[in-house]
Amino acid sequence: MSEQVQEGQAAPDFTLPATGGNQVTLSQYQGKKVVLYFYSKDNTSGCTDEAREFRDMYEAITAAGAVILGVSKDSLETHEKFSAKHELPFLLLSDTDRVVCQLYGVFKEKNMYGKKVMGIERSTFIINEQGKITRVFRKVKVAGHAQAVLAALK
Repeated sequence: MSEQVQEGQAAPDFTLPATGGNQVTLSQYQGKKVVLYFYSKDNTSGCTDEAREFRDMYEAITAAGAVILGVSKDSLETHEKFSAKHELPFLLLSDTDRVVCQLYGVFKEKNMYGKKVMGIERSTFIINEQGKITRVFRKVKVAGHAQAVLAALK
């Protein structure tokens, strides 16, 4: 388990495959703000609601100078279907070996129906134009989250 990344720290750089046949390296976005959100699984109710909220706030968030990147351990194939089904205008990144999840300290022991399981804790990181983390949201509650992210970008 890695240390938790903190506000004010440089965002750990990474490269992951993304929807649309893209390869994304975080540092390629220097000069822009990045909303990097981690979620557990495509096509589950909470993660679908979260993706839709970001979709619905997409124009406002991009107008604030930010790029949205969603990360889970789902395969690219699953991401492509999920993205198409919900008309997501942002890239979804596939972290099947959970390296990036561990870099950001979001792969944790969770309690699911009374059982302890390892999984992704819903978390969002706002990264500024210089690649520094300016805001960390952990244990995110979906309702209103995209709105809170937009407020933090301003």
